[in-house]
Amino acid sequence: MEPRRYSGNSHWYHETQASYRAEQAPPLYPEAAEAEDRFLLGLQQQGDAALAPLFNHFCHTLQAGHALSLRLLPVDVTPTLTHTLTLYDRLAAALTVAQVNNIQRLCNHYAARLNPLPGPDSSRESNNRLTQMTQFARQLASQPAVIDAAALQRLDDVGLTAPDIVAICQIIGFVSCQARVAAGVQALLGLPVRWLPGLNEMIDAQAQRFAAQRAWRPRLAPLERRYASAQQLAAIDVAQKQCALKEMIWLLAWDEQALDAWCGWQMTLPPASETERLAQAVAARINGSAPCLEGYHGPYADALRQGIDAALDASRRDPLAQALIQFAAQLTRAPDRLSAAHLQPLLAQGVSQQQLFALVLHVALAGWNNRLVQALGEH
Repeated sequence: MEPRRYSGNSHWYHETQASYRAEQAPPLYPEAAEAEDRFLLGLQQQGDAALAPLFNHFCHTLQAGHALSLRLLPVDVTPTLTHTLTLYDRLAAALTVAQVNNIQRLCNHYAARLNPLPGPDSSRESNNRLTQMTQFARQLASQPAVIDAAALQRLDDVGLTAPDIVAICQIIGFVSCQARVAAGVQALLGLPVRWLPGLNEMIDAQAQRFAAQRAWRPRLAPLERRYASAQQLAAIDVAQKQCALKEMIWLLAWDEQALDAWCGWQMTLPPASETERLAQAVAARINGSAPCLEGYHGPYADALRQGIDAALDASRRDPLAQALIQFAAQLTRAPDRLSAAHLQPLLAQGVSQQQLFALVLHVALAGWNNRLVQALGEH
């Protein structure tokens, strides 16, 4: 039977098999596809004059975020034998992550971009491939701790190459990060929270994941120097000098453009302060990333290994630490429910708006890195 191709998707939630319609319905917000700023998707323009100095201060980080989106989710993609992900594949993964995090602005944007694209053919193989990618994206975005070697094997079984798997992990990490930055800006702007029933918060990783320290080992074969291109070697050289997760740089180099953009975004952020490192440790604890949590050596490290409640109990005489842990936990677990009310305890402790946004950026980056560590290796 000859495979059939359809011109796009008329639905809001992603499905793995399209049904024919004589007339393709438009997306709910077609104008969302044309956002000039591919990172904050119009939030800067929506902000009042009071936040203009904040956006100016972080302009390099926001510009790097825009460049990241163009690298990972470009206007056009030409698949090759080793990089088989189509633009449809990339945007379908991005939309899945946006829906998991329930950030409406992101859902509108990625749905509008995905809608006019030709979907995969209706063969069983294509449907299974898209199903596995969608399931992987949903799990890594919502529960990073459940990703195991079998999850990557299922991607390999449907034809994804090592560069494809690295690329889709970077896309999932980026959109998860983007969702939390957008949520932080919306809270700073005091925008109302839209809560949808049926969407639950992330469940914290179990404490036994942090009981013993074990070395991180890659689940995919890293790129070998003898096969690396000049562009890959250049990206590796910069990343090893400037970026986190140095133990997995050669693995991330399978997608050198994503590696270069990921590292470039990190380089725009100042080194994390003690409070920001605590917030990143909270994200690592919730996401189940033991290697990332081991990098925190502050006063609440032991309590965090037991759980967020234990850390809150240990910090009961430190109002700033308590407010920080609660804020980082909310942003990590349910960014869609973050509101201006969650900022007030930190503002009451003298934290400025600039420090708050830096905190949001560091927590968002931590979540991205946690997902790379969880998906691409074991410990």
